This record gives sequence, structure tokens and C-alpha cells, in this order.
Amino acid sequence: MEQTYVMVKPDGVQRGLVGDVISRIEKRGLKIVALRMNVIAEATAKEHYGEHAARPFFPSLIEFITSGPSVSMVVAGKDAVKVMRAVNGATNPVEAAPGTIRGDFALDVGRNIVHASDSPEAAAREIAIHFKDSEIGKYSRVDEVCLYE
Repeated sequence: MEQTYVMVKPDGVQRGLVGDVISRIEKRGLKIVALRMNVIAEATAKEHYGEHAARPFFPSLIEFITSGPSVSMVVAGKDAVKVMRAVNGATNPVEAAPGTIRGDFALDVGRNIVHASDSPEAAAREIAIHFKDSEIGKYSRVDEVCLYE
């Protein structure tokens, strides 16, 4: 099973959308194998978003992502990276399809509720930033026989 990193950003937490996000993940058939709510440390945020360090929005991104609690998750399932990106919707909520998290709940790129890794390589890197191997559970969902051939 592929794993990906997912974060409900501070705006999603502040708006009370954590349950909606988790529900959509689980209803899609993916499973949450690690979960934590915390305020991300500045150093961790800078490591996580390091590829954006030279961009003009980087300081405000770090300020926002560390401004309040967020919920970090490791989500597992077949093609978890692609599936989770589809569940989230386009990065720009204006372009996100209805039925996606961003299409239903967000209006602005800078406050788009969720983050999900964009590749298996990014997922492995981001999971390692936020979780120790010992914090990631292994279990089977009772409905996996209905989800996968």
C-alpha cells in the first residue's frame, strides 16, 4: 500500500473542518495510519516547504502554517498520492471541482484547507519530517476486500 502525507492546515482546523476532511478520506477507502494535531514548529515548516524557500510567498506561508494547530496524517491505500490529490481538488480553489475538499470549502489559494504530497518521493520525505516509523500503524480495514481486486 502506498502512503502519503496529508495536513489539515490551520484554516481548516479553525473552521472546524477536520472531521469533514477525515470523513472524506475514509469514505473514499483510504486509511489513516498516523494522525497528530499540533502547532508545527518553524524549523519543521521550513524543512517541509523548503522547495519554496526562494519564492516571495515563503515567509507568509511559514507564518501561516505555524500560526495555529494543524492536523498531520499518514494516509495509506492503493495509489494514495493520486487519490488524495484528487480528493483535495486543484490547489487554486476557484479551479477545484465541486465535491472536492477545496471545491466545497475553500475560496483562496493561501487558505485552501489541506495539503497532500504531490509524488511518492515527496510523500516519503514529508512523512519522515512529521512522523517516526514507530508512530505509523499497520492494520487492515474490514472493507478492504470490497475496495481492491
